[in-house]
Amino acid sequence: MKPPIVLEPHDPGWAALFDAERLAMESVDEGWFKAIHHVGSTSIPGIAAKPIIDILVSLNRNEDGPACADAMRKLGYEYRGNGGISGRHYYRKGNPHTHHIHMWVESNPEFGQHLRFRDFLRSHPAEAQAYETLKKELAERFVSDTLSYSLAKDEFCQRIDRLARGEE
Repeated sequence: MKPPIVLEPHDPGWAALFDAERLAMESVDEGWFKAIHHVGSTSIPGIAAKPIIDILVSLNRNEDGPACADAMRKLGYEYRGNGGISGRHYYRKGNPHTHHIHMWVESNPEFGQHLRFRDFLRSHPAEAQAYETLKKELAERFVSDTLSYSLAKDEFCQRIDRLARGEE
């Protein structure tokens, strides 16, 4: 049986965990990474999150995603191909997982969507709280079904992206 989905109150230490990981990644970078960003719920102050640091990497070239696999392995990461999302290079670390890395070239629409979502929720506290409420409801409903939990957040995330782009 899969472990339950656990949301923890926001921990200001998550930012420091990201910073440490960014520095480690920069120390092994051989020109693959254009930028490294903290994204996901742990990057949004004040809201509960699964205690997994999500990292968004802008690649200089798409082929840099697998090219950095040996260096990332030395930092404790496992390369998981695209992890089911076209165009992405996905790495994870820890057991249970403590870090997820999502790598794209900036021209991929998914890249910008992650930054817009983070930035919009950081600057709109009421929407951030609505997202936290939704996540808590979904964690109760889906208990340990992380795929259904993630999919059930899609409509909210798409609405936030439309708002961030000024389409609503």
